[in-house]
Amino acid sequence: MSEVEQKSTPQQTAVDQLDIERLQEYLTQQVPGFSGPIKKAEKFSGGQSNPTFKLETDAGSYVLRRQPPGKLLKSAHAVDREFRVMRALADSDVPVPKVVHLCEEHDVIGSMFYLMEYCEGRIFWDAALPELDNAQRSAFYEEMNRVLAALHSVDLEAAGLADYGRPGNYFERQFGRWQGQYRASELQPIPAMDQLIQWLGEHLPEDDGRVSLVHGDYRLDNIMFHPTEPRAIAVLDWELSTLGHPFADLAYQCMQLRMPANSGNISGLMHVDRKSLGIPSEKEYVSRYCERMGIERIDNWAFHLAFSFFRLAAIIQGVAKRAHDGNASSKNAAGLGALVEPLAMMALDVIKNES
Repeated sequence: MSEVEQKSTPQQTAVDQLDIERLQEYLTQQVPGFSGPIKKAEKFSGGQSNPTFKLETDAGSYVLRRQPPGKLLKSAHAVDREFRVMRALADSDVPVPKVVHLCEEHDVIGSMFYLMEYCEGRIFWDAALPELDNAQRSAFYEEMNRVLAALHSVDLEAAGLADYGRPGNYFERQFGRWQGQYRASELQPIPAMDQLIQWLGEHLPEDDGRVSLVHGDYRLDNIMFHPTEPRAIAVLDWELSTLGHPFADLAYQCMQLRMPANSGNISGLMHVDRKSLGIPSEKEYVSRYCERMGIERIDNWAFHLAFSFFRLAAIIQGVAKRAHDGNASSKNAAGLGALVEPLAMMALDVIKNES
């Protein structure tokens, strides 16, 4: 299997090295069926959040995902929540990797971590899917839409996730959280972010009572697909998952597709002729989702999009702050801070032209 940072080639790094001897001793004692020795532990590149490693043993391969070292923002890097939600979804219509073990002790490798299976599949980084033909592109976007609707249709009580977050007033709570996270990570004033924060605070929607499990970072490269079929086999990176408003996930994905092709680690479809590639328009994608969810339309779409841009900007600012403090998981983290202002400007453009 492949998890978040597992979405690109693994590489050895001097940062976040694991104490293999201590780890092997612990896993042998705590994980039924685990058999060492650990022959290799490689850190996956490509991610900015929780360091993720591929462990190779004679008996097979595993993936280890840990919190980063150093001082962390409150509620950030909650690998224990990732473990819980993936375990809860194991028998659902939402494909997830099989989780094996959660270690909440910090003295094994220096931070909390969990172990999961390693699966073979495909991760696509380019939203235009140049590797595929038109029929395949249509099928992959249809599959993403299906999985998103399945995620938002999970029976929270039956899955044991009714207490996974606080229901109600989702956007108000999220706005407060990410505004606080942004201010805590702010390295210099960004007027566009200040303007966006003010507008969002003044236009928070009334709670409409919709509550579902939300992924928080639902996008193409957080989904592993079957090696040969247009079928999702594992939704990855559940760090930001909670109980919330389902439209937040949908808007977040559509927000990504509005971005340029090369926006840091995010690939968008700005200025791309979707029809010529067999990729649905935003209107078509949203309509298909509404059809699956049994609703007529989504009101206040401009707010949902603008909020998604704001939230992503706040997340990226946190990554830049960790790089500034020397605690980032990826060596490319420092440059991400330059994306915060453009994201805020894109949100302000949505507000101006679509609200």
